[in-house]
Amino acid sequence: MPSRTAHARRTHTGVPAELPADDALASVAKALAHPARIRIIKLLLEKDTCIGYDIVDEVGLAQSTVSEHLRILKAAGVVIGEIERPRVCYSLNPEGVAALAGLLDAVAGKPVSAVCGPICEPAGAGKPPAKLPGEKRRGRR
Repeated sequence: MPSRTAHARRTHTGVPAELPADDALASVAKALAHPARIRIIKLLLEKDTCIGYDIVDEVGLAQSTVSEHLRILKAAGVVIGEIERPRVCYSLNPEGVAALAGLLDAVAGKPVSAVCGPICEPAGAGKPPAKLPGEKRRGRR
């Protein structure tokens, strides 16, 4: 019988535990997964300098809401905040998203057929798509 230590560490759900690098990637992806945070990032991309409370006016949300979104982006390393009394000046941190960008570039660089095989071939590239299990045929009774 193999020892338990030979197996990957598992979570309470039985799924293998993520590696620390995977946790970091997921943290950045999660930080980017909100429309207001995407707007903040786009705004920071448009500016050549760091910006402060102008973000609130530009994004159109309450100051407390924008602050919370900035806190999440900072915690994930996507945004850097520097204190310039009496305000905080924010700018993007390219290094904070480099690993996620690399992963997404790798995925985007693969041809669709290499990712999922013949099931993903464009319609009309051979025979019609096969009926999926449990799928009902349309137009017949």
